[in-house]
Amino acid sequence: MTVYAISDVQGCQRELESLLERIAFDAARDRLWFVGDLVNRGPDSLGVLRFVRKLGTGAVTVLGNHDLHLLAVAAGAGRGLRRNDTIQDVLAARDRDELLDWLRRRPLVHHDAEVGFAMVHAGLPPQWTLAQALQMSREFAAALSAEPDAVYAQMYGDQPDRWEESLSGSDRLRFIVNCCTRLRFCDPGGRLNFKLKVAPDAVDAPWIPWFQAPRRRTADVRIVTGHWSALGLKTIANVWCIDSGCVWGGRLTALKLGAHPEVMQVPCRGSLKVGED
Repeated sequence: MTVYAISDVQGCQRELESLLERIAFDAARDRLWFVGDLVNRGPDSLGVLRFVRKLGTGAVTVLGNHDLHLLAVAAGAGRGLRRNDTIQDVLAARDRDELLDWLRRRPLVHHDAEVGFAMVHAGLPPQWTLAQALQMSREFAAALSAEPDAVYAQMYGDQPDRWEESLSGSDRLRFIVNCCTRLRFCDPGGRLNFKLKVAPDAVDAPWIPWFQAPRRRTADVRIVTGHWSALGLKTIANVWCIDSGCVWGGRLTALKLGAHPEVMQVPCRGSLKVGED
């Protein structure tokens, strides 16, 4: 079995089809890992959701911030549609309930010891071990299953910005979802910054990429992520960052996972201009 991690698709179904042709994907023998943000800003969010859901156990998907935005908007419990959103096709689809129910059941963090990788959309705080990250993913999934509207209504905001085991209720869930779907920068002490979206060389101290935090407790874990198009395709500190900016006119990436990961890409048309997101 060959496993490929696929970068942020964001509704770019045509490019996804081209990439799968490029890697000669065979659903009978291969598996796909999607790093989140299946939807939004590209032209065919509905097509992407239908395609990935149809793969069944042949695909693993973690939730990204755009995926959660779609779920919140559909429930009427989020911040509403934004100017550049392209999720209206999903909201109007005849099979929207089935698609949204499937999406809501995706985890925040995935790990496969046999493959030798973990996957999260954005990042993990330096204080968490892999076991803790998986537990936090389960906690969020349980809350999302039990009280989805309450989760959507309370998940927005940048606080708390530092992990404490004593966090509870909506603060704990907000911290979990922010780390897994929005994190880019932290300071050496583990305080997180959810506002910065630029490349690492464009920020001043004390802010550093989350994966370069000293004493990061997942430093020995190979992790594949998306979310950070300004960073681009990079492998740093045992973390493979594969958001290559497809929706911006960059590339869509497949990372062949294994002892020696390999990168394959296709060019993208681009649906956004710089400054539109």
